Amino acid sequence: MTVVLLATPLACRKPAQPSEAYVEAQTRFGKLYAAQGDQAFVDPELEAIEGLLAQVPTDSLDAASARELRQRIDEGKQRVSGELREQEAARESARTPGAMPPGGTGGYVPSAPPPEPPEQAADAGTDAGTGGAPGIGTAVAALSSGFSGCFQRGESLQVQGRGIRESWELAARPACRQQYASLQDQLMIIENGKVLGLAPKSALQALSPDGGMGPPARDAGR
Repeated sequence: MTVVLLATPLACRKPAQPSEAYVEAQTRFGKLYAAQGDQAFVDPELEAIEGLLAQVPTDSLDAASARELRQRIDEGKQRVSGELREQEAARESARTPGAMPPGGTGGYVPSAPPPEPPEQAADAGTDAGTGGAPGIGTAVAALSSGFSGCFQRGESLQVQGRGIRESWELAARPACRQQYASLQDQLMIIENGKVLGLAPKSALQALSPDGGMGPPARDAGR
């Protein structure tokens, strides 16, 4: 018996081809993103680019690349839309007095009122006749923060008729002694946060057993 083999021609598979739609979409998106950055994800031109990607055949050589580009566009649109919503919420909160924006400190926070300026000692210094140097009436805050930092707190003193009082004196730095030469041997007696009076250091006396004190108390109280 003779067996006859019938040869059936195999169907020819067409090789995959690149996609012109993808090439155009990729080119347009690259230019758009280079010009606008993340703002490209909310640009109206993006809709046309997505339309081109939808035209890429599934058997195209560029099918995988087209899917990646579509995914990148989708993720970018979601991210930028979320950021825009947060910014709008922050602006809305800023328009509402006393309201805090969503997300904690990411938006508007009312600023604290500026601190009150320290008392100025320029006018008080004229009482001492020293032309800008501290004198009777000068605030302790001014002694601490002004006058080139040339004054420092001294020992507490027992002032006759007034009790224990804080004192301030000139620092030992040469520049300070030159600038405020008239005060280098003086103590400033403090009461109620201001200079009550001046007492020469040479007039200080040691405390007596009953806590009394001599001349500095009389000078300070004048």
